[in-house]
Amino acid sequence: MRAEEPWSAEPVETVAVTGPGGGIPGPGVPYGERLARVALTRVAEPGDELVGRWLTERGPEEVLRALRGGGGRLDGVSPQRWEGFRLRARDLPHPEADLATAEGTGCRFVCPGDPEWPAQLDDLGTGRPVGLWVRGAPSLRFWALRSVALVGARACTDYGVHMAATLSAGLAERGWTVVSGAAYGVDGAAHRGALGVDGATVGVLACGVDVAYPRGHERLIRSIGEHGLLLAELPAGAHPTRSRFVQRNRVIAALTRGTVVVEAELRSGSLVTARRARELHRTVMGVPGPVTSGLSSGVHRLLRADGALVTDPDEVIELVGHIGELAPERRGPALPRDLLPPEAARVLEAMPARNAVPVGKLARAAGTPSELTLVRLHELRSLGFVERKGDHWWLLPPAPAVARHPNV
Repeated sequence: MRAEEPWSAEPVETVAVTGPGGGIPGPGVPYGERLARVALTRVAEPGDELVGRWLTERGPEEVLRALRGGGGRLDGVSPQRWEGFRLRARDLPHPEADLATAEGTGCRFVCPGDPEWPAQLDDLGTGRPVGLWVRGAPSLRFWALRSVALVGARACTDYGVHMAATLSAGLAERGWTVVSGAAYGVDGAAHRGALGVDGATVGVLACGVDVAYPRGHERLIRSIGEHGLLLAELPAGAHPTRSRFVQRNRVIAALTRGTVVVEAELRSGSLVTARRARELHRTVMGVPGPVTSGLSSGVHRLLRADGALVTDPDEVIELVGHIGELAPERRGPALPRDLLPPEAARVLEAMPARNAVPVGKLARAAGTPSELTLVRLHELRSLGFVERKGDHWWLLPPAPAVARHPNV
């Protein structure tokens, strides 16, 4: 089809569609449906549930044909809004040209029915994406199977940057995909944490995959596209708006097994992501911060509701992973007396705090025979717990705590 010919959404033959590098064999998507969905990414705003209902009831080709003047007004829409749809649909570029442009820049269009389509996005119902523009070699479906969203404040603190990067790197090293929105602050730290350990990360954009937004993250976004995946519901050249950021968050929430919020004020887009995750029955988690910080107030409210408190990658994986992926038990520092046999510990506990004491008196206090008490005292003396002068024994100052491996 030449670019100067008028384009219509007539059904054509079915073709097999595979994922990157050949992908997984699948039934394929009718080419006419694919073209219609490509075109509709220029007509419908992300998350438009009215358009989603039309797609479910009528199919993409019929919806596009109606919007282009091939029938009466579809149901459930006001005349003003219908005219807005028609204005967008009137001078659409050929979808084949959009596909060719995408292919030339290393992108592809993934839509429902493709083997690479992540089925969890269908949980959005009529609000699921019409399709996704994807940049990057890995399979989106496979990478999304074990994925966690890490989101938070743009104007975050050094603590927020540290926690986001640490959590992300730890998750990526354990084989999890880190998903975020490529924004300043926590998002950027999350992506960098995963990239820093050669891990998997996905950036979900509120613009076209060819648009670097924010501009200060141009190098980061390019790196995500080269080593990970970039996703967008909007076609090439589309720029972000406030509502598109909000709708982008629903994709982040639906795509992943759980959402971790690292620093957020009471009014925050990150909490919108957490709310959508909760509605989709995903795990919602939060990293606590100083109670004196406004950037922790939103997270703490989340934790007071039904969010789970997490502080390291193992705790995140315990909540979103398979049965048996448990975080190591947390213990305080080990004290030397913790390692004493029960009988020696009982004698040590019976020692008075300040006064020297004879063996007989100590034996009565410990409930241990005098001979055995003396044996234990000599053991305690060799370990530096007590000292002796004549027939009297007294406590020495406690030894400093020593670190103990979490698995000990």
